[in-house]
Amino acid sequence: MAARTTRQEARARILASFETQLNRLIPEDEGIPLKGATFADFEDQAELLAQTTLPVVMEERAALEPNAAVETAGRCPHCSSDRVYLEKQETQPEMRSRYGPVVIPKQHARCRRCGGSFSPSGA
Repeated sequence: MAARTTRQEARARILASFETQLNRLIPEDEGIPLKGATFADFEDQAELLAQTTLPVVMEERAALEPNAAVETAGRCPHCSSDRVYLEKQETQPEMRSRYGPVVIPKQHARCRRCGGSFSPSGA
C-alpha cells in the first residue's frame, strides 16, 4: 500500500490554494480596494475561502494515507478467491463533506473466479 502523494506535494498544493483565495480576499497590492463593507460581506468572503480551500486539504490528507493506493487487489470479498486483478482505470467520485465537494480517486478490482467487482482500497 502506498500514499498517492508526498507531504511536500500536499503542502504545496494546499498552500497554493490558500494563497490564491487569500489574494482574492486581501490583495497584496495596496492600490486594489478591499471588497465588501459590512460584517456579513466579510463572513461571506471567509466562507468562500473555506469552501474552496478546505476540500483541497481533505483531498490531500486522504492522498497521504498509506492505504490510499494498493499494489495488489487482495482477496475477493464475494468468494474469497485470490484470483483477482486491479483494473487499470480509476474513478474520481465526488463526495460531499461538510466543507464542500471532495474528489478522492478510487481503485477497482475484479475477480476472475466469480466476476464480482470491488474496491480494494481502504475506506
